[in-house]
Amino acid sequence: MDASMWVAKTGLDAQQTRMNVISNNLANVNTTGFKRDRAVFEDLLYQNIRQAGGQTDATSQAPTGLMLGTGVRVVATEKLHAQGNMVNSQNPLDIAIAGDGHFQIAQADGTIAYTRDGNFKLSATGQLVTSNGALLQPAITVPTTAASITVGRDGIVSVELNTGGQQVLGQLQIARFVNPSGLQSLGQNLMKETPASGTPQVLKPGQTGAGTLMQGTLEASNVNVVEEMVNMIETQRAYEINSKAISAVDGMLKYINQNM
Repeated sequence: MDASMWVAKTGLDAQQTRMNVISNNLANVNTTGFKRDRAVFEDLLYQNIRQAGGQTDATSQAPTGLMLGTGVRVVATEKLHAQGNMVNSQNPLDIAIAGDGHFQIAQADGTIAYTRDGNFKLSATGQLVTSNGALLQPAITVPTTAASITVGRDGIVSVELNTGGQQVLGQLQIARFVNPSGLQSLGQNLMKETPASGTPQVLKPGQTGAGTLMQGTLEASNVNVVEEMVNMIETQRAYEINSKAISAVDGMLKYINQNM
């Protein structure tokens, strides 16, 4: 009976972890470019008491075995990279990726991080940066004489000058990964490359499967609040039934002790 308690205990732990994942999804429902997580479960090792196909006598084999499970655990959390809704912000520095890919962001240690958050600002030197001041790569510097800025669907950045005429500032590029679910989340809407994600393929927007850019638009979180609420109720009921399994075993042990 002690084994039953430990099996139910693993169920409680797994459902608590799933609830943490759901809570994080709901907390980030308004986070620009956020991709929802999903908890992935697996069953634990089995106690093989009787082998399926084992000899029961000289001429017969057991058609089924006797294997007792030891519980469950959360083996992974998977990011689901479905497209979020496009929100028109009418801010010329807001850029969304329609399709696959990530913006490249230079970190303080010199490494490159990746994001779907296109809520960019201008630094004191006129460079495009994130809300935390990290530089967008390739670097784009807007001159002080710029009257307006235009970002094409193909990533070409140009400005209209106060003095008249137009100037091309550069070309935005986006990075694609074979397995974007393998990226490691860093916080601050950033992710980094891992061996599981594969190396990035840096492309011009709209080429070789890369998404196109939409100026004046932000990609909303892909969290579906109704779906997460249903998942929360399901998790709560699974947690409850595992706790009742522990209570049932406790009642059985109590009955045995009272009748000894």
